[in-house]
Amino acid sequence: MDPERILYPCYFDRSLPRSKGRRVPAAMAQENPTAKAIHKAAKRLGLSARIEEASHPGHWLKKEGRIVVEYKGSKEELIRRVAGKIR
Repeated sequence: MDPERILYPCYFDRSLPRSKGRRVPAAMAQENPTAKAIHKAAKRLGLSARIEEASHPGHWLKKEGRIVVEYKGSKEELIRRVAGKIR
């Protein structure tokens, strides 16, 4: 089993600055990304993923969910690969 990586929608949110949680370049970010869209993107990459009800620690009032992905590589690499597949 590969290590689990946690992804939050705020990592891909164009409206947030990096200091507030965005982890991808603005050009790769999306307007209001959802956990469901990120889950679908991970599945398109052939990764094992599931959605959990949770919130990012820095945005604890927004219950937008999180995506748990089994991935062997670095988290940064995973985030960029998923960002390229979000629609």
